[in-house]
Amino acid sequence: MTHNPPSTVLRDAKRVVVKVGSSLVTNEGRGLDEAAIGEWCRQMAQLVRAGTEIIMVSSGAIAEGMKRLGWTTRPHAIHELQAAAAVGQMGLAQMYETKLRQSGLGSAQVLLTHADLADRERYLNARSTLLTLLKLGVVPVINENDTVVNDEIKFGDNDTLGALVANLVEADALVILTDQKGLFAADPRKDANARFVEQAQAGDPALEVMAGGAGSSLGRGGMITKILAAKRAAGSGASTVIAWGREPEVLIRLSQGEAIGTLLVAPTQKTQARKQWMADHLQMRGAVVVDAGAAAKVRDEGKSLLPIGMVLVEGDFSRGDVIGVRDPGGVEIARGLANYSSVEARLLCRKPSSEFEALLGYAAEPEMLHRDNLVLMR
Repeated sequence: MTHNPPSTVLRDAKRVVVKVGSSLVTNEGRGLDEAAIGEWCRQMAQLVRAGTEIIMVSSGAIAEGMKRLGWTTRPHAIHELQAAAAVGQMGLAQMYETKLRQSGLGSAQVLLTHADLADRERYLNARSTLLTLLKLGVVPVINENDTVVNDEIKFGDNDTLGALVANLVEADALVILTDQKGLFAADPRKDANARFVEQAQAGDPALEVMAGGAGSSLGRGGMITKILAAKRAAGSGASTVIAWGREPEVLIRLSQGEAIGTLLVAPTQKTQARKQWMADHLQMRGAVVVDAGAAAKVRDEGKSLLPIGMVLVEGDFSRGDVIGVRDPGGVEIARGLANYSSVEARLLCRKPSSEFEALLGYAAEPEMLHRDNLVLMR
């Protein structure tokens, strides 16, 4: 399999995360930019109608809260930042809801912390919720939950959150809309002849040197966080575009294959990256031993593992932990993310999915390990 040519990366993308920065959303801190947000929502609606799934990651809550509270400078005290975020989030959600509805789309507010994506059970729950919203044709509007997370207000940024969300839902592309045209080889404010970088490989160390320090005073990021976000998103195979948010029809033109901004191409394909990530970086908390029939289905046919094929559960694990799959001889043939805890899995051994609700008191996934969350061990 070969990589898509750069011009088709966004044209062929079926699932895209769009991230907009606070200086764009709040018009450099003057308050929510109704016209600009309306434009992005109109373009997103056009893409959704054409069959693309869109997730929005929007900064701007603290900046909007500052305006509503009459503050002209960003506070340093954590409780004041959290208060500003709480006040501003109301206006932010309201604005997106109004503008998306005007374009015929439903919206949902989703507030996440990095901890939600580090904890496997919460990770799976967030993923399930977002994928369900996309199936329903609703645009999730995601922001960091700044009201409860103090260290992320100080150090976090929504570029990183955008990349984590792209990995979470296995997006094909991440579009970071910013107040810059893209990446320059040097700071264009200091060097009028700075070369514009139209395309590069995400994760190339030279990009971090080019990006230098932070950008606008309102946000907490700057170009360096965007370069690092592209590197992170590339881990699950998503390419990233960094483009000027006020470029006319920017999302539509990108989806048509036009070269706008800086394209940072993911060096690894989506499936390879996800499988590699699971095989290399996750510690296992337990294992299930399966019968010969289930082992053959998983190993030879690439099927999901159903509890009816399990004969023994080893260890103590929670839903979302990584566990091994062993054949009757004890050889590890696969590993993946458990849909059930070890306590639940012991109840489900040798049982068909029709009995799950009676056994557990609720009905969830029919699989113990879904094939999308499963990697074969060679």
